[in-house]
Amino acid sequence: MNSVLGVYECSMDAKGRVLLPAGLKRQLDAAAHEGFVLKRSVFSPCLELHTMAQWRVISEKIGKLNRFVKKNADFVRLFHAGVKMVELDASGRILIAKDLAGFAGLERELVFSGTPFGVEIWSRSAYESAVNPSDLDFAQLAEDVMGGQNGDHELP
Repeated sequence: MNSVLGVYECSMDAKGRVLLPAGLKRQLDAAAHEGFVLKRSVFSPCLELHTMAQWRVISEKIGKLNRFVKKNADFVRLFHAGVKMVELDASGRILIAKDLAGFAGLERELVFSGTPFGVEIWSRSAYESAVNPSDLDFAQLAEDVMGGQNGDHELP
């Protein structure tokens, strides 16, 4: 699957069910028959939704780690903590387990944000804080990350 585009606001019901927004569902439809993997993000207070194809690539990389190196074993355990397989129900909803919702501080108002690495699922307030940081110079960050100092980041 190619990267998912767009930011979508939606609501989660009291049981943890979320109707995928139409624009997001259209992009994920081809992969929906296999289901998805939902997990905690490593760096942010949000969840990540991966297609099974994306998950296989991630799992293949992790599977190459030497499990007899303690830091590798610790990483694998923490990386997989709370991982759930989820499927769209007949109404086009996914179920977010309570432990994952608690990790990300999810309540009623959610934001689904497409990335090249999957879909991030945020509480609306945490997403707003993440994309509007007061202590970050985005122009400098863009130059540092995409400025092409080593020639690897040239854009068309």
